Amino acid sequence: MSERTPDSQKAGGIGKVGGFGGGRGGPMANIGRPVEKAKNFRGTLKRLMSYLKPQIISLTIVVVFAIVATTFTVVGPKITGTAMNQLTNGFISQSIVNGIEGVQPKLRDVMLKYEEALVTAKATADSTVEQKFAENVAAQKQAAYTAAIAQADAIVIQKFNATVMSQKQAAYTSAITQADTIATQQFNTNVTAQKQAAYAAAKTQAEAAAKLTVDAQFAILFPSIPSSDYATNPTYMTMLNGAYAQADAQAIAGVDANFAAQKPILDAQLAAAKVTAETQAKATVDASFAAQKATMDAQLASAKASAEVHAKAAVDAEFVKQQATLDEALAAAKVTAEATAVTAVEEAFLTQMKLTSEQFTVFKSLAALPLIKSTSDFNQRANIAQTFFSDLKLLPTDMISSDSAIKSSSINISNISTVDLTRYVNDIRMTGGKIPYNAIGQILLFLLFIYILSSVFTFMMQYVMSSVAQKVVYTMRKNVDDKLAKLPLSYFDSHSNGEILSRMTNDIDTISSTLQQSMTQLIQAILQLCGYFIMMMTISPLLTLIVMVTLPLYIAVTMLIARTSQKFYAAQQKHLGQLSGHTEEMYTGHKVVKAFGHEQDAIATFSAVNDDLYEAGWKAQFLSGIMFPLMNFISNIGYVLISVVGGIFVTKSWLNIGDITAFIQYSRQFTMPIIQTANIANIIQSTVACAERVFEVLDEAEEIPDPANATIITDPQGAIVFDHVRFNYNENQPLIEDMNLAISRGETIAIVGPTGAGKTTLVNLLMRFYEIKGGRITFDGVDVRDMNRGDLRTMFGMVLQDTWLFNGTVEDNIKYGREDATHEEIVNAAVAAHADHFIQSLPNGYNTVLNEEASNISQGQKQLLTIARAILADPAVLILDEATSSVDTRTEVLIQKAMGVLMQGRTNFVIAHRLSTIRDAKLILVMNQGAIIEKGTHLELLAQKGFYADLYNSQFAGPAPELQTA
Repeated sequence: MSERTPDSQKAGGIGKVGGFGGGRGGPMANIGRPVEKAKNFRGTLKRLMSYLKPQIISLTIVVVFAIVATTFTVVGPKITGTAMNQLTNGFISQSIVNGIEGVQPKLRDVMLKYEEALVTAKATADSTVEQKFAENVAAQKQAAYTAAIAQADAIVIQKFNATVMSQKQAAYTSAITQADTIATQQFNTNVTAQKQAAYAAAKTQAEAAAKLTVDAQFAILFPSIPSSDYATNPTYMTMLNGAYAQADAQAIAGVDANFAAQKPILDAQLAAAKVTAETQAKATVDASFAAQKATMDAQLASAKASAEVHAKAAVDAEFVKQQATLDEALAAAKVTAEATAVTAVEEAFLTQMKLTSEQFTVFKSLAALPLIKSTSDFNQRANIAQTFFSDLKLLPTDMISSDSAIKSSSINISNISTVDLTRYVNDIRMTGGKIPYNAIGQILLFLLFIYILSSVFTFMMQYVMSSVAQKVVYTMRKNVDDKLAKLPLSYFDSHSNGEILSRMTNDIDTISSTLQQSMTQLIQAILQLCGYFIMMMTISPLLTLIVMVTLPLYIAVTMLIARTSQKFYAAQQKHLGQLSGHTEEMYTGHKVVKAFGHEQDAIATFSAVNDDLYEAGWKAQFLSGIMFPLMNFISNIGYVLISVVGGIFVTKSWLNIGDITAFIQYSRQFTMPIIQTANIANIIQSTVACAERVFEVLDEAEEIPDPANATIITDPQGAIVFDHVRFNYNENQPLIEDMNLAISRGETIAIVGPTGAGKTTLVNLLMRFYEIKGGRITFDGVDVRDMNRGDLRTMFGMVLQDTWLFNGTVEDNIKYGREDATHEEIVNAAVAAHADHFIQSLPNGYNTVLNEEASNISQGQKQLLTIARAILADPAVLILDEATSSVDTRTEVLIQKAMGVLMQGRTNFVIAHRLSTIRDAKLILVMNQGAIIEKGTHLELLAQKGFYADLYNSQFAGPAPELQTA
């Protein structure tokens, strides 16, 4: 690839030369070559940083922008987690409110059923108590009636019987008294009658008493049976008949005992009379009483009825007096019954609900809470939720989820911690139990805003850093360019063009890329590393510790792979260089390869090197390729650990879901700055090595500075004198020891000699490409060291063996000799150089564009264009260096004609190996080993039969004998 000559060289006059060849290589010559490490890393880095000192303000701005942009980027996941937390909390708060809203009516329904059961139980208890109490009172009253009636009847009967017996006894006594006479006679009869009467009376009396006794006993035993039903009751009748039998027996026994006690007296005194009398009297009395029995029964019944009425009235009066006490007893009985009923209902409810008494109290307070959505006051809703969950925690944990009556899937109290409950209650206090879409939307808009700001600041950072980088490399390129202009030719002779251009372009471009990209990446990577670590620590130090535990794995894998792959990369670079060199040699010299039949050898060598390159390449690429999968694997290990531990933290309510998602993002991003930092460290290493190569150029010894008061030759004539000139490339190998030469204006001086004799060195000393070690060289009487190099070189023009044309039009290439030339002057120069004819035959004439290698014209045409360029420059001294050595004879004739025109009126130096081209020179200098060993005209040198004659005869001698024979 052709390049324009640097402006510094154009200023020195090289622009006016016909063309010149550079060293081998080019700006891309060193691409692919691994950059070695810097020999003095710290010193070179410090020196490189010195270029950034003038940009300290811009760098400060870059750092500030990087901090702002990184801060915005780093806080993004945390803000996203906050939004997710709000969304989650809002959703859970809404679920809590909805769950409470769903449970509260069910709780109230349960309590309503409980209260209805209480009312029913109380009513049933009251009714039962009233019924039983009424029955007891009625039974007691009836018993009292019965007892009173029985007592009254007994008293009446007793009194009535006593009265009757008294009357009867009186009647007996009267009858006996009246019938004393008759009694004696009738005593036995009367006694028997009396005895029978006594039997009857005793039985009646005994049976009456027995009946009273049986009635009393039966009333006690069977108080619920009315007395009116006694006669129909078998038990009663059994008891009564038994009592009658016993009473009759006792009555008879009593009468018998009585008569037995009187029997001796009666038997003795009144046995007969009294028996008769008594019998008659008693018979009479008995008859009388028997006649009056109905009346007596009526009287007895009336007395009994009256007595029973009075007895019932007394009983009723007594019960009226006791009514208050009865009412109190009834109320107390009701209270006791109601309490028993309530206890029974409560025990049944507690059994059904599996609650304790204390929990039941809490349950009732829960049911009594206001409906959560019945109020629009968010604080009251929060208080209801707080109370609801505080009380609900006192109940069995599975009650709401297991009891079908109050089941609600929206609430799972066992999974809500006190911390979470406080957070959710506070969320309800702020949102009322609704998802805060507006707040979340504002957070997302804010997040979008900070991301936009982050992008803006990143753009501004890159923009400012681009300016800084370009200013730095601009300064560096300018310094290198200025340095190259001041370096002696010896530097360029000892360094290939490709190496110099590589330092000028590739190395500085590497520095530019590092400053523009890697520096900002390094700043951001360090800031991100710190930011991610801080944000992870704020979320969970324990999870951060898990992330930090994985770092040694990253380091170990990176070091292992880097250490293993480095030797393969080195081998790859080595084999790539061998392959490139072999390919270049084979394609450059393909004609030679074919001519000598080495195609198969070349192919075999290429295959061997290519195989080595393949082996090293695929291993290097494979090892490099597995880096990120291994990194991802380690990252996934950390991801799994964080997910598991984070999930446990969420279930324990130690963290929120949003915090976990934010932490996962940070943990996934945390490794990227580390990898970037490691890569940038390698890049910086290479960059410092590149900077060291650039600084090596800047540290090279410069040419001797031009004098401050340099002499300027306004009308150069071309008279040149070498006065005892000495020069050597190496201190131990002198080349020119004492050269003396005087050349007048218009003379053509030819310089001949073998390769390495010092011909080109003589020209280089003349143009001060090298400085002489002794003596002096004058131009028109002025020492060339007293002139500026640029002024000196503008007086010289050169046409070299190796033509140099750049990518541009033909006219531009000719115009390069004098940039202010007009088109007519360019055409005239081409005509003088015998180049106009072939230029006109080109597709676009003078506007034909030559490619980078100028391969679209022939070698001779290229040389004609360089001669035209030299003619256009119109120098005072012309240097021709083997200008026709590589062209055909016809072209050589044209070139010689053109040079003939060019050399007219000028001092000319002609360097040639083909001696036929210099036969017309006014003076021929023959050089060998840096010294002029012969000089003179062509004929004079031939006549001397010295070194020149031998050299000339070797070129023009006849063929060898064997060739002549052939």
